Amino acid sequence: MKTDSSKSLASYTIELLAAGRIVFSDAEAENAIGANHGAFLDAAEKLQKRHQISRLRRGFYVVVPPQYLNWQNPPPSWFIDDLMRHEHAFYYVGLLKAAELHGAAHQAVMEFQVVTNKRMPAIRAGRSRIVFYYRKDLPATSAVIENYKTDTGSMKISSVELTILDLIRYPQASGGLDNAVTVISELGSKIRVSNLVSLSKAFEKTTIQRTGYVLDLLGLKEIADELQSSLDRRVLPWVELEPSPESKDTLASGVISRDERWRVVVRRIPESEA
Repeated sequence: MKTDSSKSLASYTIELLAAGRIVFSDAEAENAIGANHGAFLDAAEKLQKRHQISRLRRGFYVVVPPQYLNWQNPPPSWFIDDLMRHEHAFYYVGLLKAAELHGAAHQAVMEFQVVTNKRMPAIRAGRSRIVFYYRKDLPATSAVIENYKTDTGSMKISSVELTILDLIRYPQASGGLDNAVTVISELGSKIRVSNLVSLSKAFEKTTIQRTGYVLDLLGLKEIADELQSSLDRRVLPWVELEPSPESKDTLASGVISRDERWRVVVRRIPESEA
């Protein structure tokens, strides 16, 4: 007698939801429904067309709860921890998404941003877009990565201090320097100086210089003083506040000021919208 694998897979996904789970691997499902890989793929394709499951990476599937059928996927926070475990990668949710979770709500975050030590392409998950930013030495930041409770468990997010440094380090992810300054101004009162100073050793000097300048700009001088103490000013190069591939000459025209404290070349004063 031929088994209706699609019906069996549908029943399996319902059982998962009832047990509080929303992810599964192809191997798990094949074992549970007693189907070979080909039969499983046929059944999975039918459920994907009905938006009852989604395949985010090879062998990794998410069950779409009924309330999210129109979205074609539950929120990434529901499955990101499982996804990165499936990928055998260190990670944390960071940048603008982490800033939002820490209370910076200046604007809606359009991407779910993840920093990881594995190069991964962006993923479209229903209405959500998950974007990955690569950092080779991710374990160096592990002491300030926090667990954040979600509706289905937990996920790892960057601390306030790590979020701030990342916003400066990844300007393309921050929505531009003005937006990064706005977000940092909203997080300033939550900065733990000891964490910021400790983290400075895990970042390029250029990132610390730019961050220090922004802290001064926002009137957070005491925090900036502590951060400066972690730098050896004798070996600090001059650095552009806003790196531009078009202009690497710090002596070129258009310079408004040269900040001696941080050795930062300023061509435009960033503006905070907060």
